[in-house]
Amino acid sequence: MDEKEENLGSFDPNIPEEGPSAPPPGWLEDIHGYQGPNKEGPEDDEPLYPPPPAYNPQPELNRSTSVPTVRVPSVSEDVARDALLKFVESKWKYSSKPARNLTFKDLKPVTVYRYRLETYTETRTSAWQFEPYNGQPVDGPQHGMSPPPWDIPVSVPPVYTDKVEKIRVPHSSFVKMCHKCRGCGRTRCSGCFGRGMRCTFCHGHGRARNKRCTSCHGRGRKRCLSCRGDGYKTCSVCHGAQNLLHFIQLTVTWKNHVSNFIPDRQPDFPDRKFEKVSGDPFFIDENVLVYPIQGFPDKEICDVSTKFTNEHLLRFTSTSRILQQRQTIELVPLTHAFYSYNGKDYSFFVYGTENKVFTSKYPTTCTLF
Repeated sequence: MDEKEENLGSFDPNIPEEGPSAPPPGWLEDIHGYQGPNKEGPEDDEPLYPPPPAYNPQPELNRSTSVPTVRVPSVSEDVARDALLKFVESKWKYSSKPARNLTFKDLKPVTVYRYRLETYTETRTSAWQFEPYNGQPVDGPQHGMSPPPWDIPVSVPPVYTDKVEKIRVPHSSFVKMCHKCRGCGRTRCSGCFGRGMRCTFCHGHGRARNKRCTSCHGRGRKRCLSCRGDGYKTCSVCHGAQNLLHFIQLTVTWKNHVSNFIPDRQPDFPDRKFEKVSGDPFFIDENVLVYPIQGFPDKEICDVSTKFTNEHLLRFTSTSRILQQRQTIELVPLTHAFYSYNGKDYSFFVYGTENKVFTSKYPTTCTLF
């Protein structure tokens, strides 16, 4: 055993055990206007700051929005046939012969409206953060009082664009001894209890299963692989800097909240298909706050407009700032095509401005035999 290895195993009481990775309660200072959990943790632990009442718009009483009437579109036989042929080409088991030779019996357009309400909000939360202190400038309370969360200026992204921005709150920084290593810059190795040598296989006894330990050759001591025999590790929090720079980080979140509704107008057509196609947005109403639609021929659209606008107002003004709203009515094309082939009746749907096709039954399928 060499001299260095002989010296291993000495215990240094000045090197502390690892402390918690987050500061203990009461470790951090209170910053006016940022009361909340004094700990650095996941975003779920960040205190939420509802905007002051003056930041959110107030709805006007008895306001409503009128919508123009619109003509229901229909597709021709040629368009319906071309749409079915494209659909058949994407299905390797289907033959294109029925699509080419079918006889149309009727094309029935179905009136389908899609209502959408978008509410663009801004939300502000905060949490304590820290970084190793290596002499960088400290913007602390000596430079003034930290501004309240909603007084900190930010650059708003393009409307309806989701974005998250993190900002260091002015004058909230201060330097404090690292809580994990208690200012030593290093912590005792938990693998060897700070002694640099310990056989983890026989736990220092020299024997395992009533036999001489083959890992340490019966010595009960072996250079600790975790700390390479030093008995300590560089602090994982301050990285050896001994001190930490604490500061409050403000998180500003912009999010577009969308609610969609399509009335069920055709029981044989699955409404989920509408989610992947476009419609004709013949009505777009955009303002800081939009108001319920009244007088539209489809009363279900009027009812859901009232429901969604009330829900969004109650839901988001309690936690966030509403920046903009937009409500849209799209006319989503849907045509039920009835046809016959080889003396039997069939049907399919053409839907969306993309002229997608849905059918639950097709005349023939190709076989490999």
